[in-house]
Amino acid sequence: MRIVVAGAHGQVARLLAARLTGRGDEVLGLVRNPAHAPELTAAGVSPLVRDLEAVAAGDLAGDLRGADAVVFAAGAGPGSGAARKDSVDRAAAVLLADAAQAAGVPAYLLVSSYGVDAVRGGATPEGLDEVFTAYLRAKLAAEEDLLAREGLLVSVLRPGALTDDEPTGRVLLAPSVPGGAVPRADVAAVCAGLLERLHAGPAPARVLELVGGGTPVDEAVAAV
Repeated sequence: MRIVVAGAHGQVARLLAARLTGRGDEVLGLVRNPAHAPELTAAGVSPLVRDLEAVAAGDLAGDLRGADAVVFAAGAGPGSGAARKDSVDRAAAVLLADAAQAAGVPAYLLVSSYGVDAVRGGATPEGLDEVFTAYLRAKLAAEEDLLAREGLLVSVLRPGALTDDEPTGRVLLAPSVPGGAVPRADVAAVCAGLLERLHAGPAPARVLELVGGGTPVDEAVAAV
């Protein structure tokens, strides 16, 4: 497959790219910072330096033509305020979808977040700071935009709390799961499996939550 990963220098994205290139897929990595391009190249990823907060969807579409799927794994990151949660976690995800559809890309995997349902309907959860609430709102808005589209096969993955622990290769993956944590490497493994499902079928459930568990990743992905 030919897969474009937005936010390609992020931790989950780099682990995912290693899995994809390792199995023979061609990976193009969208990054904002040109200083990250050499590292991607060294990892076998073709870098595309594009600022998703500034590029036009029509221009980005040219980069996406011929891709089998796009992955949105970008994020405003720690230390960013509520405005950038919206401009990256929502608007950039929507822009990538616009560009993907313009380019004829058939499938889109959105890496979202566990807990977005807590802000559904404008709810404001107790105990969450303003910026994290804005982050959840942005992720939910991106999900709603993508899932309402026709002609684009969308899969949304909501991982629980991310850790840098060694991967266990075992997860709990379902439309709804109890809260919990999951190693980033296991998230990457699930993403790789979901991309294969999106490409070869049958399509997985449209929205899936993920935490650590007892089912081998391949079995978990095959079952949803």
